[in-house]
Amino acid sequence: MDQVALFLEWWIWGLLAILLFVVEVMVTGFVFLGFGIGAAIVALLLFLGWLGTNLAILVLIFAVISLIAWFAMRRVFGLRRGQVKVWEKDINDDV
Repeated sequence: MDQVALFLEWWIWGLLAILLFVVEVMVTGFVFLGFGIGAAIVALLLFLGWLGTNLAILVLIFAVISLIAWFAMRRVFGLRRGQVKVWEKDINDDV
């Protein structure tokens, strides 16, 4: 099987989504969650047959959906208007 054709399979994108979700659990910051959502949606679109077999289009859709998911999570999980981030302890303080 051609290496490029391998990335046109829906289950590869699904495994990538699961891997990114697991990495997000281990690393904080909601960075990998947006990428996981993008990969999961691409996997779903491939599974339903709504996308063709062009890898460039798949990567473009993945990037756009990941960016949209990141902005949505930033709005939901970010600081609220008027909220000020307060540090109780300085990084240079002794433990």
